Amino acid sequence: MTSAGVALAARGVAVRFGAARAVDGVDLAVGAGEIVALVGESGCGKTTLARSLLGLVRPAAGTVEYGGRPLAYARGPLKEFRRHVQLVLQDPSGSLNPRHTVYEAVAEGLRIHGVAGDEQALVAAALAKAGLRPPERFFLKYPHELSGGQRQRVVIAGALVLEPDVLVADEPVSSLDASVRGEILALLLRLRDELGLSVLVVTHDLGLAWNIADRVAVMYLGRIVESGPTGEVLMAPRHPYTKALLSVVPEVARQAPIVLVGEAPDPSRIPAGCRFRPRCPAYAAGLPQELASRCEREDQPVLPAEPGHQAACVLASSAGGNL
Repeated sequence: MTSAGVALAARGVAVRFGAARAVDGVDLAVGAGEIVALVGESGCGKTTLARSLLGLVRPAAGTVEYGGRPLAYARGPLKEFRRHVQLVLQDPSGSLNPRHTVYEAVAEGLRIHGVAGDEQALVAAALAKAGLRPPERFFLKYPHELSGGQRQRVVIAGALVLEPDVLVADEPVSSLDASVRGEILALLLRLRDELGLSVLVVTHDLGLAWNIADRVAVMYLGRIVESGPTGEVLMAPRHPYTKALLSVVPEVARQAPIVLVGEAPDPSRIPAGCRFRPRCPAYAAGLPQELASRCEREDQPVLPAEPGHQAACVLASSAGGNL
């Protein structure tokens, strides 16, 4: 992926909260017109990485790039950036002001950014793009009068009204019923195809990635541990962590669930050597001495942002990456 084809990227991004290395030197790129799923357990750093890509958290090290240029954190450039890179939150009930009508909720971004033009026409167009038709029927409705799926479509319309290049969707369907999840995922796919949007989907659900993403990046304890085209990562995982996550996904599981032992990741206490080693089933089962020694002394490398299939694990470079 050339820099000209990259919409939004993290280059060596690190975010720290005191002793906690929440994001620990990450390279991640979202290509133009591409959907990338950022996957991992709660506490792995994926939401913090997403917030840094949105300009909401300033990295302690590394850079965020939009359109090939480093993000500027001055008020004016940052406001302009946020018009082009929009956030879609996971809980539409919490995202929408219960006292505001749908029209006011969608028009808010236009007013904040001083967008010229026919406000009513722009709001109607955004609602229609989000699948709320006829849009005028929803103008005067309040959030409590809508279904969960309709509320999420209003949130998406509020992002679309500014005609962004990139959407960052944080768990966009986790609060929805199973019957509605597919509709929202289909909407994101349609927006990618019709508008050329780039989308970063932050999720704990590899099944969601299977259904929507072009590429997957798997995050553990502040770093990307595996990334690549969705089909390759999910059908032939190279990292034990990815394999464990996949073992509980009905769509792709080919073995009994793998239970990860040990404590949940703590970014303030990153272990020596491979950060996944204390919970790694492959290490616990016994590795050849040379590989075990490497696990004990070598930290996971920072994976480059290129789109090829790669994993930060000694097993990925041995035996053709077969685990």
